[in-house]
Amino acid sequence: MTDHCCEAMSRRVNVRCDQHDDPFACPDALIDFSAKFQEYGLIIHDGGTSSITVGFCPWCGRHLPESQRDRWFDELEHRGIDPWEDEVPAEFQDDRWLAVPPQD
Repeated sequence: MTDHCCEAMSRRVNVRCDQHDDPFACPDALIDFSAKFQEYGLIIHDGGTSSITVGFCPWCGRHLPESQRDRWFDELEHRGIDPWEDEVPAEFQDDRWLAVPPQD
C-alpha cells in the first residue's frame, strides 16, 4: 500500500466506480498511479490507457516521487529479462521490486 502525499490524492488514486471496472473508462477517475514505476498521471479519457505524468500534486502542491521507470527497465535488463518478449516476474508487477537491492 502506497502512502500518497495527501488525503485528496489518496481519494483520487483509489476512486472506485460501480459502473466502470477500468479507471480509464470512468469519467470520474482523474489520476492513475503506477506502483511499479512510482508515477502519477492525469488520465486522458480518449478510449485508451494514456495519461500525462505529473510531478506535483494538483491538490496539495507537493513534489511527487521521482519516476522509477528507467530503473525498472535497467533492473530487468540487468537480469536478462526483455519485458516485451519475456515473462516479467511477479515482484516486478508492482512496487515490491523497489525493496530488492539492485543486482551488480
